[in-house]
Amino acid sequence: MQVEEEAVSAVLNRLRRAQGQLAGVIAMIEAGRDCKDVVTQLAAVSRALDRAGFKIVASGMRQCRATADGDAPPMSEAELERLFLALA
Repeated sequence: MQVEEEAVSAVLNRLRRAQGQLAGVIAMIEAGRDCKDVVTQLAAVSRALDRAGFKIVASGMRQCRATADGDAPPMSEAELERLFLALA
């Protein structure tokens, strides 16, 4: 499954954002911040990583769907991504 260049850019942006969030979580733990705050931020990192993965899968599936059935209009990447996010 090949991922479109536009999707790669979006995934990289999400991963960079998650990387920054993770650095923030590490700093929070080192500073002895409240457990609730740490867990909240860690959950945000997890969601960011999940969304990056879903974006990759959605992009690849859209390409497959577009070539699989020429009669029906292919689902948009956003539609596929929403479907995957609904399962998460």
